[in-house]
Amino acid sequence: MENSRQVDEREQTREEKLFQFAPLEKYSFKQRLIIRVAGVALYWLIRTIGVTLRYRVTGWENHTEDAPLVYCFWHNRIPIATYFWRARGIVVMSSQSFDSEYIARFIQRFGYGAARGSSTRGARSALIQMIRSVKAGRSAAFTVDGPRGPIYEAKPGALLLAAKSGAAILPFSISLDRCWRLPSWDRIEIPKPFARVFVVIGERFQVDDPDDPQQQQRLQSALEALRDESDRLAVS
Repeated sequence: MENSRQVDEREQTREEKLFQFAPLEKYSFKQRLIIRVAGVALYWLIRTIGVTLRYRVTGWENHTEDAPLVYCFWHNRIPIATYFWRARGIVVMSSQSFDSEYIARFIQRFGYGAARGSSTRGARSALIQMIRSVKAGRSAAFTVDGPRGPIYEAKPGALLLAAKSGAAILPFSISLDRCWRLPSWDRIEIPKPFARVFVVIGERFQVDDPDDPQQQQRLQSALEALRDESDRLAVS
């Protein structure tokens, strides 16, 4: 049987892997090149623009770092949300696909861990990784309408993680007064230099039963209201 030291070392190895780039052997040379170049380029783009941005945060009193949280937000806010919450060791779910690998590397460069999986590829394995990490004291984050939409429609993964780990859900929205929108399914937003950033953080809540329709509706309603508020501030 394994002793406690061996168990601890195994758990530490699992945690370390979340913060390491995934191997790229399954991709072609061209794909590997694109993943590496795109991941670095997006990182430096957001890092360079990020220092020029001006922030206004509403609801900061709802945030705490004395216990793990499950951050929930919309997929098209990934670039600016990644920069805002950087360097906290937050674990996110990342698809095991070519399209998502450079995003995972971009996020990891900002100090996040990436649990590989998605709604169609390895979601169960990735969710188990995230549950272990949250129980070990790390926070996690979910783009609740990802990875393929429909846009602004919350899926239940975050609720399941919160229920299994005991961490509270923390919904938030983040909007820009000026941005570029990419031709993706959700029109993902890239901040323009010197843009104003409006962050609205909602109230935390616990999840007892992730299959309860009321819990699902609570998350959906909270995120819709927060998006309406942050978008309103961005255009005012």
